[in-house]
Amino acid sequence: MHIVIAPDSFKGTLSSEQIIEIISAEARCHFPDAKITGVPIADGGEGTVHAVLASRGGRLRNVPVKNPLFETIEASYGILEDSYGKLSAIIEMAAASGITLLPASQRSALTTTSYGTGELIVDALKQGIRDITVAIGGSATNDGGMGAMAALGFRFLDKNNKDVVPTGENLIHVSHIDASAILSELTENVLFTVMCDVHNPFCGPCGATYTYGPQKGAAAEQLELLEQGMSHFAEIIKRDLGTDIRDAKGAGAAGGLGGALCAFLGGSLKSGIQTLLELVQFEALTKDADIIISGEGCADGQSAQGKVLWGIGTSAKALGIPVIAIVGGMRPDAKQLYDCGITAIVPALNRAMSLTEVFRHSKNLLHDAAERTFLLLKAGMSLKNL
Repeated sequence: MHIVIAPDSFKGTLSSEQIIEIISAEARCHFPDAKITGVPIADGGEGTVHAVLASRGGRLRNVPVKNPLFETIEASYGILEDSYGKLSAIIEMAAASGITLLPASQRSALTTTSYGTGELIVDALKQGIRDITVAIGGSATNDGGMGAMAALGFRFLDKNNKDVVPTGENLIHVSHIDASAILSELTENVLFTVMCDVHNPFCGPCGATYTYGPQKGAAAEQLELLEQGMSHFAEIIKRDLGTDIRDAKGAGAAGGLGGALCAFLGGSLKSGIQTLLELVQFEALTKDADIIISGEGCADGQSAQGKVLWGIGTSAKALGIPVIAIVGGMRPDAKQLYDCGITAIVPALNRAMSLTEVFRHSKNLLHDAAERTFLLLKAGMSLKNL
């Protein structure tokens, strides 16, 4: 029997690796002769690089970069090498420009920048890498991607031909984009893939600002200013680069970095989980699996809209492999996952409890849920043909 354990983290409680360790321990108790393969999974936000390197090997490269407030920190990205010696990079925006890098009191969509993410891209290009995947989940920014592009040599000039500081509040001041001094490596054949799990456009009621600005520290009265800047910036991009990203699906991801990576660098937006599964070579890892155990913190209707469980389920469904999702909690609309290849959902919560109790007892709750899962599997395997 081959059991593949491929969970996302339970954010705020358990990492993917901890979940794999706990479920593996319970699997060995009930199926001691089983082959067990652990595959950490991430959704394009924090932890994506680690998940890829854990499955594929490769190495981390540490780089000094600017954090969202222009303070110098050390961030890392992953470098992979295929069987032919070709290098590729996996860059996690959250490592340089992520919201978790800032305490809540310092989060400000007006004054944060994606510049550090651009610095990671610059370093990868300087290493000779021409195949770069950027995971853009978990951003702290609403700068339209201007910061990242500035790090790559694009100049954003105001009406007096002076450089604009690349933050959200200054988008409205951009009068011209100067691409004459961009990094020379960008003139070569560079492939950019953008891992993106949201469909928000660059501007509008469902765009970057109004959807995600509040969680990045934008007060209600600041949203209109940011939206005016994003709309203005979209017009400048259309005029100077010839690309209209205003209503493009996914362009509003990461405060507009999704759109900028496409407009400035010719990037291709792809499903975050599908890209992750390709990077970890998930199909090869699961081709002889008898069952897959996946999971995430809370299963709901959104889980069926391009998230981790959707990706695992649809991939496994194509291979004819059943999938059980062990989750922290489950909402009624999570049943949509049954149409996406998820065979059953097992919530870890076994009684009513406070969030504090959940955090305190998370490991024991997961052990209990995994035990119930494998006991049910054993019961199913013992059924006689009727």
